[in-house]
Amino acid sequence: METLEQPGDPRAGRGRMQGRVGLITGGGSGIGRATALLMAREGAAAVVVAGRRRQEGEAVASECRSYGTQALFIRTDVTQEDDVAQLVQTIVSRFGALDVAFNNAGFQERRALIEAQDNSVYDSVFNANVRSVFLCLKHQISCMSAQGAGRIVINASVSGLRNPNPGLSLYSASKAAVISLMRSAAMECAPRGIRINAVAPGRVVTDMMLASGIADMSAVAAGLPLRRMGQPAEVAEAVVWLASDEASYVVGHVLAADGGFIAS
Repeated sequence: METLEQPGDPRAGRGRMQGRVGLITGGGSGIGRATALLMAREGAAAVVVAGRRRQEGEAVASECRSYGTQALFIRTDVTQEDDVAQLVQTIVSRFGALDVAFNNAGFQERRALIEAQDNSVYDSVFNANVRSVFLCLKHQISCMSAQGAGRIVINASVSGLRNPNPGLSLYSASKAAVISLMRSAAMECAPRGIRINAVAPGRVVTDMMLASGIADMSAVAAGLPLRRMGQPAEVAEAVVWLASDEASYVVGHVLAADGGFIAS
């Protein structure tokens, strides 16, 4: 069986983030953590972990520093514009630029039928998944436009590509909105030297997936073409590829890291 190289592996990366300053929102766990560590291993000059949970974020920043990169945790609520503006300003002030951003923060409701969902749940889902991406794009694009270059990757979901998804209607709708927002932003920004793309994870073992209310994870895994769930490190590889020079001609694309879910 093939052995996957995980972030934290002592083997050196290939320098795909060499000298770049990277930002990961929602970087304290799961796909965000895995991406922060991979950016560090791939030679980033600095990695900034943003999120609301200080203990987890500081721990990830410390792990990143073990690769010899500068790393910083900045407590941020990405649904609040003042926080997002201050985040970008702090990065530029501290490190001189913002080269790569992975807008990863998000929220998924507990499974329930539409008529059982409270309006406050709608607000929570769309604020965390759509408003946050809008605010991050707004300030990141302004910064990168001044620089004349940048790369942004947004964490979407296969739920935004393949519907219906009974019980997760709000999450699915919010991720479809994120994909549309990404594509519009990508067209606006490509002439300015800013590449924007999205990654669409499938069934990946994260805290959010484990809390989603799925009763039998083994049955979900058995229903995938690869017959297993994905790992955060595998999605991180897709994110870093989209943000690297290897994807220099890729713009406005949604890359499904889903074990074949969309194709099945």
